[in-house]
Order: sequence, then C-alpha cells, then structure tokens
Amino acid sequence: MSEAIALIDYGAGNLHSVLNALQAAGARQVTVTADPELVRGARRIVLPGVGSFRACAQGLKGIPGLVEALEERVLQHGVPFLGICVGMQLLATRGLEHGSTPGLGWIAGEVHRIERTDPAIKVPHMGWNDVEPTAHPDGAGLIEGGEAYFLHSYVFQPENGHDIAAMTDHGGGLVAAVARDNIMGVQFHPEKSQRYGLAFLSRFLEWDPA
Repeated sequence: MSEAIALIDYGAGNLHSVLNALQAAGARQVTVTADPELVRGARRIVLPGVGSFRACAQGLKGIPGLVEALEERVLQHGVPFLGICVGMQLLATRGLEHGSTPGLGWIAGEVHRIERTDPAIKVPHMGWNDVEPTAHPDGAGLIEGGEAYFLHSYVFQPENGHDIAAMTDHGGGLVAAVARDNIMGVQFHPEKSQRYGLAFLSRFLEWDPA
C-alpha cells in the first residue's frame, strides 16, 4: 500500500497502537499529523478518539484549519475516511456527554449514554463482542461478521437507520458501525481486535467507495 494516509493527531487518540495496526495491515505511508496542508494531500484519512466526546470535539476544533481541511478532503473530494471509537462518534450532529456538544454533523444523529436496562449489564461496554453487519451498500465488503474489542460508555444513534452498517448486542442492540458514501465509522477498536481488526483495516486500505 503506497498511498499517503493521514492519521489525525488532535491530542485524543490512541495513535501509537493505531499506527502499528495500520502498518501491520499493509499501510506503508502513514503520517501522524494535525497539519491541514498534509491532510489536504492525504489519500485516506483515519480519525481515532479516546476519552469524552466534549474533550475530543474541542481538541479537534481547536486546531486552526483542521476541520476545514477534513471537510474539504472527505466531503468534497471523497477520499476514504475511517473514524474509530470517539472518532466515529464525532461524525454525529451532537454528543450528550457532559452536556450538549456539537459534532462534525457529517452523519445526522446523537451520541447518548448506554442505557442500563438490566442491572447485570455493565457500563462501560468493555471487552469482546460480536459485530453483525447490516445490509448497508456503502459498508458492503468492508464490515464483516466476527468478534471485535469494544470500550465505550456512549453510543451513536443515527437519525437514519440506513446509515447503520453494523450492530452489536449489550443488553440490547448498539450501533457498532456507520457508513455513508466514502465515510466509515466503527465503535470497536480495530487496533485492539487482533486478527479481526487487522483484516478490517486491510480491507479499509483497499476500499474504493467511488
């Protein structure tokens, strides 16, 4: 894989692990960056994220020109984009952790705390769980069934069910992946999901949503 991949560094991502996983999956040119000009030259973009929605949103939007560069490259030029964990949640209209915080608004919806419908259900949702793909045309061939590693207390709830690319079960259905056109987001951590995660990243590196 010779394409330039921008791994976005905005102070809220598990960058070292994601970088290692991308390289193990076949990526050769991965640049860890927050430079808008480097983002504008990327052929693929990965946005990781750990921590709270508010802190991640503030970190991303606090870097001058970065969101504008991401929107130009992803929304206008259509380069393949992957959001991981909170990086996926930031695609939403807003997150409701520590109040209401605007997201990127690329996929309409909200990020809510996981509801404990059963005292036996633990929050955060942590550990290995099944990923069950939906019949989503944009996620077809990219998301496959299997077990992945999750670690989250909040979940993305898209307004349009057609944006859901995969589900998982934790005392009820939770969104495990979203997709629209050239945009893919996963709630699980592919960098911690061993063989399943590396296979997913390998498919992302070859993904041509055009």
